[in-house]
Amino acid sequence: MHRQELLKLIRDYQPRFIEEAAFAQRATRIVNNEPDVFDRASPIHVTGSAWVVNPARTHALLMHHRKYDQWFQPGGHADGDSDVVRVALKETAEETGIDPAQIRLVSDDLFDLDMHDVPDTEAAPAHGHIDLRFLVEIDDALPVPGNVESHEVLWIPLMAVSRFNNNRSTYRMVEKTRHMRRYY
Repeated sequence: MHRQELLKLIRDYQPRFIEEAAFAQRATRIVNNEPDVFDRASPIHVTGSAWVVNPARTHALLMHHRKYDQWFQPGGHADGDSDVVRVALKETAEETGIDPAQIRLVSDDLFDLDMHDVPDTEAAPAHGHIDLRFLVEIDDALPVPGNVESHEVLWIPLMAVSRFNNNRSTYRMVEKTRHMRRYY
């Protein structure tokens, strides 16, 4: 996926929430104008994430991120890779410890689009993320060993996700999953 493919992915996205429409417009401007948008050294750059659900769509897989001491979905920096789907899948395998062959991309269309600021840390200055999120399915009967980036990785019932992460963007993904379950 190159810059033009990323722009098409964003352009083709049909957001269900108004803030995502604003994110899509802003992301399009940034991707068009920021030459290093796939490089984490850029003050605002692309990340790829996966909203991981079980086959029944009753649980989401969240990790307790060691660096930020918060619960998040798997994901990470593009680090020069313009194929954001590949980034999301690679990060999911790395952060969950699950064999990539056991990770199923439900659709290569965007599931969610978020833009957020990341605070200054010892490792990196404050910066912004254009986070492109894809829907991924993993069998919740598989062991989830995690890795060094997380304290813990857990399957969380959808109804309890807000107790672990009550950010608006996580709320959106839970709501989209609930909506999907009605038609599943």
